[in-house]
Amino acid sequence: MSVKPTKAMVLAAGFGLRMRPLTEKMPKPLVPVAGQPLLDHVLDKLDQAGVSEAVVNVHYLPDQIINHVAPRQHPRVIISDERDEVLGTGGGVVKALPLLGDAPFFHVNSDTLWIDGVRSNLARLAENFDPARMDILLLMAPTATSIGYGGRGDYGMMPDGALRKRRENQVVPFVYAGAAIMSPSIFAGAPKGEFSLTKMFDRANEQERLFGLRLDGVWMHVGTPDAVHAAEEAFLESVA
Repeated sequence: MSVKPTKAMVLAAGFGLRMRPLTEKMPKPLVPVAGQPLLDHVLDKLDQAGVSEAVVNVHYLPDQIINHVAPRQHPRVIISDERDEVLGTGGGVVKALPLLGDAPFFHVNSDTLWIDGVRSNLARLAENFDPARMDILLLMAPTATSIGYGGRGDYGMMPDGALRKRRENQVVPFVYAGAAIMSPSIFAGAPKGEFSLTKMFDRANEQERLFGLRLDGVWMHVGTPDAVHAAEEAFLESVA
């Protein structure tokens, strides 16, 4: 069984501290990579995947993002304004749930960047999301081939896609690529106020309803100014 999400949540409220000085006067989602703001890369991919409405949350330098997305029609952008509060990655989704509806939705970090392989990875997520077996399906990038990532990974992945969280001193082969499909039901009883989305990942994992899909293509971790240059080089190579 597969789903076809028509709505998406895009996280764009962060301060982008590690991206300074680029983010001293510009929110991280508007930092350009390969001639286009990070946020537009994400919204274009959602459009290609059939999403008609994208909820974008804002907090840091919010008016810049609001003005930037105002003319966009595909997908149509709905702003979830968090300028007066800090809600974290999880609390931001809870606030936006009334705008997202009851069906599974795409969830994408505004600063995630990848080059698709033969097919759209968002379309592949939709084809592989089975609401009978899973509450969350994460797009997982192999750490060995990712650009700009130097960590120990996030999860190991079983042959059926079930994820196993990395233990403290463990090294695992996959890192969350910042794109997922989620069922709103996983947020029933979620904490109030600020909390991290990893709480929901852990909850689904405990219930054996957290799965992953290996990314087809190249994922870029654009967390620092140096990483922007590396990502641009990868884009140039992909179109050469």
